[in-house]
Amino acid sequence: MREDRLADRLDFLRERIAGACARSGRAPASVRLLPVTKGFPAETVRRAIALGLQDFGENRVQEAEEKITAVEPRPRWHLVGHLQSNKAKRAVQLFDVIHSIDSAVIAGEVSKRALQAARKIPCLVEVNTSGDRAKFGVAPERALDLIDVARRLEGLELRGLMTIGPLEGGPGGARRAFQRLARIRRDASGAGLLPADADLSMGMSDDFEIAIEEGATIVRLGTALFGPRPGAAGPGTATGAT
Repeated sequence: MREDRLADRLDFLRERIAGACARSGRAPASVRLLPVTKGFPAETVRRAIALGLQDFGENRVQEAEEKITAVEPRPRWHLVGHLQSNKAKRAVQLFDVIHSIDSAVIAGEVSKRALQAARKIPCLVEVNTSGDRAKFGVAPERALDLIDVARRLEGLELRGLMTIGPLEGGPGGARRAFQRLARIRRDASGAGLLPADADLSMGMSDDFEIAIEEGATIVRLGTALFGPRPGAAGPGTATGAT
């Protein structure tokens, strides 16, 4: 992709973010755009860095490793896809933030590996608010229990919650899923488990404006910013960004 085209897309997305913020009475600065570079080469990351972007998301530890080690100076890397326990050690070594803590087992393994590396890794608890069985994430009714577990682990710095909108159900289904995550944050805040302004990582290329209207503080954008992924056959069912 030409750098000027990437700059135009970035400007357009920022305008859309600002518009969604205006509709919901929020300041544009309250929403962070997280570019997701899954499927794109390291050169794409370098072009985005040249435009001032400093945080990037990846879905899989193994696929991201070569890219992460190839980009210097190093930006901040976020793992937004599902994490298996046997990849926790390498994830802690590679990533600065993990958005996909979806079980007590994963929380404990990441904490253990972080402590071994003398780190305290920022993370978010992933909640399956859409009820889609193809997606990962703790069930909403068990979310407060997992939040309580994660916040007590010495190797984790719990920063908020993450969800993925439904594949079906249209704008209404997406809105309901995002509203549910916002309610969980309110419930967790009321119980003293999270601050009221904890991050909500929700919204991707097809639904990020709805997510912003429902309180998203981080929107994970891949194809909307970079265009179709090279060789992409279509959207996945359980990834952390599109």
